[in-house]
Amino acid sequence: MDQAILVALVMLVCVLTMLVLGIPISISIGLASTIAMLCVLPFENAMGTAAQKVFTGVNSFSLLAIPFFILAGNIMNSGGIALRLIDFAKVLVGRLPGGLAVVNVVANMLFGAISGSAAAAASAIGSIMTPEMKKAGYDPNFSAAVNISSATTGMTIPPSNVLIVYSLASGGVSVSALFMAGYLPGILTGVAIMIVAAMFAARKGYPVGVRVPFSEATRVFFRAIPSLMLLVIVIGGILAGLFTATEASAIAVLYALILSFIYKELTWAKLPQVLLRSAKTTAIVLLLVATCTGLSWIMSYENIPQTVSAALLSISDNPVVILILINVILLIVGIFMDMTPAVLIFTPIFLPIATGQLGMDPVHFGIMMVLNLCVGLCTPPVGSVLFIGCSVAGTKIDQVIRPLLPMFAAMVIVLFLVAFLPDLSLLIPRLFGL
Repeated sequence: MDQAILVALVMLVCVLTMLVLGIPISISIGLASTIAMLCVLPFENAMGTAAQKVFTGVNSFSLLAIPFFILAGNIMNSGGIALRLIDFAKVLVGRLPGGLAVVNVVANMLFGAISGSAAAAASAIGSIMTPEMKKAGYDPNFSAAVNISSATTGMTIPPSNVLIVYSLASGGVSVSALFMAGYLPGILTGVAIMIVAAMFAARKGYPVGVRVPFSEATRVFFRAIPSLMLLVIVIGGILAGLFTATEASAIAVLYALILSFIYKELTWAKLPQVLLRSAKTTAIVLLLVATCTGLSWIMSYENIPQTVSAALLSISDNPVVILILINVILLIVGIFMDMTPAVLIFTPIFLPIATGQLGMDPVHFGIMMVLNLCVGLCTPPVGSVLFIGCSVAGTKIDQVIRPLLPMFAAMVIVLFLVAFLPDLSLLIPRLFGL
């Protein structure tokens, strides 16, 4: 058997075995990569390389943005920003077919874009919208499905932590370009979910919102401006060259903190809990990054990406078929693996195929990959957003799956549009010269 295939099988078996035993995925990946190194390197070299890769994996200035954006998202989650964005969404789209369901989607898009976290959006927006939708007569399972699927739009609409992780895994694709490239696909996904939600709501006869007087609409708009300004400050500052994405993340924390204290929703007594929650999330993400770096190194050392490329090309040399195969594989991977490790593991495998054999721009591929893995956030058995959404709505996973299916279909349609129409991802970055 070819050594590259043998090493790949060793890693796969080790990871799956440890996951079945209940070992955390970061530890499983770290141990699996170390065992794979022992198969091809002397003991001392393997141990030294494993330790070195764990250190170098997180020794990156750009990764500093992740803890800051996580902290900013948690501050916003506790700081009253979600309520103001929901009120703003009601003024914007509350009268459209679908009523509160469409409001839920728009609010998730806005909050997800500001916080950069699908989990934070599902929790913050869902906890407010679910009781309102229930009071208006909406089916709780449908409400949960809308909240769960639309919360993922924040993973592509910037700022997004997972796009920063992809930048690292891809070898340094511009974070600014990735941020700009995520706008159209993220908005398209939100619109697709809105259409499905509106059709379902119209069929069930759910009510639409009441007309908001101009004076009230103006008041709500001005209340929401400080929250929306965070997007302008962060993205505008990056595009204007005033600061990097990492520096922008620190500014986001400061701005969110000041805003939350002004709103009087966040107090000094609550702040330690927010910091502790952010530290825990950061530790989980960065440990995954550290351990996956060793996995990426051993795959590169054994030419596993080239072996996978040859295997795919042996099935077909048609670029369309190969692109469909990559997307199908990633959809399956997303069902069983969380987004961050999936990006770290499969970017080094599929990116060379996409850029080499398919001629894809690495920015386009990154957006396609993240959009693909967003579907997995809403599916059992490891869909983190699915679990949060069901918990917030007080419903069961098996009851939510049925109303989620048409929304899955909408997300997959947008995915394939983005995959086969590069301009959907690359138009905005090109307009800004990125």
